[in-house]
Amino acid sequence: MFKNSPDTGAALDPKEPQTFDTPQKRDDYSSIEAISQKVQASSAWLDSFREQMAGVVIGQTTLIERLLIGLLTGGHILLEGLPGLAKTRAVKALAMAVQTPFQRIQFTPDMLPADIIGTEIYNPRDTSFEVKKGPVFSSIILADEINRAPAKVQSALLEAMQEKQVTIGDQSFALPKLFLVLATQNPIEQEGTYPLPEAQMDRFMLKTIVGYPSMAEERRILEDIEHADGDIHIAPVINAEELLAVRQVVNTIYMDDKIKDYIVALVYATRDPRAFNLDLRDYIETGASPRATINLKTVARALAFLARRGFVTPDDVKSAALDVMRHRIRTSYEAEAENISSEDIIRKILDTVPVP
Repeated sequence: MFKNSPDTGAALDPKEPQTFDTPQKRDDYSSIEAISQKVQASSAWLDSFREQMAGVVIGQTTLIERLLIGLLTGGHILLEGLPGLAKTRAVKALAMAVQTPFQRIQFTPDMLPADIIGTEIYNPRDTSFEVKKGPVFSSIILADEINRAPAKVQSALLEAMQEKQVTIGDQSFALPKLFLVLATQNPIEQEGTYPLPEAQMDRFMLKTIVGYPSMAEERRILEDIEHADGDIHIAPVINAEELLAVRQVVNTIYMDDKIKDYIVALVYATRDPRAFNLDLRDYIETGASPRATINLKTVARALAFLARRGFVTPDDVKSAALDVMRHRIRTSYEAEAENISSEDIIRKILDTVPVP
């Protein structure tokens, strides 16, 4: 359980009777109880969602959890994995479960920005130009093999991701309030690809590695494929308006000041390891940006919501650290020479920085 109650070092367990020596501590605990009740009431749909997703996507529990976090926070997610690991299938099922428009965009090297955001078309009858909106005007976007898109296409998508708007000609158009980009890339095949620039990588809240299923899961896949009709059957469990209301609840989940200090320490350790007595020997070229700090807080709250708690624990932060920071740390040539990845660095930091 959460070992740091507000302004105390005592254990906080909502199931146990609590005694407080100041009115402030009593008020803090009552506030957390109220938040927990809101979390319980607004998370009833999670069981149905997980049950249905498990029937469509066998295994890949981490992938499904990360997609849920994207829904709960509005943060974009980069999915990296080999072909055939159910990334596209999971995203399609996600869109069906939340009753929201979905578009899949297959990126290719010959794409133009207009293929994504739309363009102006001349109307000879009215002798004027009309705006034809592109597929980005949807709520959930699957950007398949995003690293195959050239720089101009990536910059057009960057505006949509960061500003939640699109500029066509001299006009700007707002995107839906529920707007989420789920991008995929193949880590192996590099021919005909354009590596994402650091600025765009930083816009992704999470970078999730999608791995192979276990032997038991793959056996289930083999069995289920004989009886499947190829279609995805998901009953809606929540709509866009309800999901936006759930996000408001997620934003109220309590986070102790000690947890906030822990988040800042983890991120700062990527910039100045020596300040935390970390012997990383100049393996880090550039540390994580302030977006890592913000996103660690956001994702930790979402993980607390998924656990149906009204408060964040250090374990929530540690569970979020790899996916939030792995793409925000640039390793040096020394690290590459010694086969040390950004994940190895993050794990070392998690093992070293004191946990509150």
